[in-house]
Amino acid sequence: MALKLRRIVTGHDEEGRAVVLIDEICENVFVTRPRANACNVWTTAGFPVDNDGREDEGLRKVATTLPNGTIFRVIEFLPGVAPRRHRTDSIDYIVVMSGEIDMELEDESVHLKAGDVVIQRGTIHNWFNRGSEPCLIAFVLIAAKPVTAGGRVLDAEG
Repeated sequence: MALKLRRIVTGHDEEGRAVVLIDEICENVFVTRPRANACNVWTTAGFPVDNDGREDEGLRKVATTLPNGTIFRVIEFLPGVAPRRHRTDSIDYIVVMSGEIDMELEDESVHLKAGDVVIQRGTIHNWFNRGSEPCLIAFVLIAAKPVTAGGRVLDAEG
């Protein structure tokens, strides 16, 4: 199943009236790892966010996170998705939109289903879809300082 996500972006015309700038099925879908397809819906750089301009910020080239910025990303995890244990320098607001998935931390696992929300605070984690249906998740990744715990800095990895 290919990720198909309708994206609508608003802005302003030359007279300052609210208009739709983009209304499309996302074409900037990419593979984050085998059996995981993603779309960066939108990104921002800097705080506070600058809402001026007409550029398509969903096309900005970014890594897993964007230093001093945000990424709104939707990922489709297919059954049997390849593992990717990682930690990011971000706070992530996560909404499971459809399907089910397991979020594994270092010593525990949480089973999530559609409608569940997670606040991921720089923890090392992995996503496993052990079911038979795709799982669609929306992520808002906001740049954060690296976590300090146990007297040491826990840098991003993976």
